[in-house]
Amino acid sequence: MTKKTFGMFAGVFTPTTLTILGVILYIRLPWVVGNAGVLGALTIVFLSVAITLTTALSLSSITTNIRIGSGGAFSLISQSLGLEIGGAIGIPFYFAQAIAVAMYIFGFREGLQTIIPGVDPIILDIGIFAVVMTIAFISTSFAFKIQYVILGIIVLSLISIYGTLFVNDLDLNIEWIGNYPGSIENDFSGSSFWVVFAVFFPAVTGVMAGANMSGDLTNPRKSIPLGTLSSVIITTIIYVSLIFVLAVIATPDELVKNYNFFIEKSLFGPIVLAGLLGATLSSALGSFVGAPRILLALGEKNILPKSEKLAKISKKGEPFNAMIITAVIVLIGIALRNLNTIAP
Repeated sequence: MTKKTFGMFAGVFTPTTLTILGVILYIRLPWVVGNAGVLGALTIVFLSVAITLTTALSLSSITTNIRIGSGGAFSLISQSLGLEIGGAIGIPFYFAQAIAVAMYIFGFREGLQTIIPGVDPIILDIGIFAVVMTIAFISTSFAFKIQYVILGIIVLSLISIYGTLFVNDLDLNIEWIGNYPGSIENDFSGSSFWVVFAVFFPAVTGVMAGANMSGDLTNPRKSIPLGTLSSVIITTIIYVSLIFVLAVIATPDELVKNYNFFIEKSLFGPIVLAGLLGATLSSALGSFVGAPRILLALGEKNILPKSEKLAKISKKGEPFNAMIITAVIVLIGIALRNLNTIAP
């Protein structure tokens, strides 16, 4: 059996970009700006990107100097610092990637509820997860083909969001320093810089989405640095520019009280809703495809109990047992029922 591999654009740039431009962008960035103000929001974005950019640079540096195997960051750390440290970092990293699927499912459901508000949220969550799991189990190649369509929808949604500058009255009296009023969930009893930072930070952790596919790339030594760094730069420009867009089209009070602000105020709301649904679906797909491969790599190195079963792959080259375990963890995450609980 010849295993299908992927190039830089399909295997690294697209999944990384789609994971970064996910649920936090569409339904929490207005809330971040409303709480932190422009300077606070910029500080949060640049601090977050500084962390992930140094990670991406280190990742790129190591990738160009060693032969990387499956497992992305786990493979790099294990070869550089040993299996003990690789496992100590790889295990919690795997859990974080798996639980992130639940976060993206919650984001998808929040967008979907604007269309079908009467359906029980838990039924929507389980239904969305079933779709994600089915696509992932069919094949990674099929999941990546869907991501091309989603990337096009997201580009159109961003054009619609920027277009709001031309159809709304602009208020140049920008609030630079925020008052951190809090959120709907805590009855606006107050928040803090670090709480807002914690909610935003998962947006940029998508930087590892491409690296997690290291075992499925045609040329990981070239694809990971080029795809990851170009994605980080482009998505950072998008986040920074949208902070200023939000600052001139709405008051902080409007931003913190309306999680669907982008959908309601953009040039064409339905395409932004489609972008939200597409971004969260692709992010969930990317994490659900990537997380089992970290667990697979942990199994291949005999780090965990029953490693031989974790390392088993299907006839299509998919880590079947690792995907089943990941599905269970995602269901546990869904049971937590709150995006603001999952994100930090």
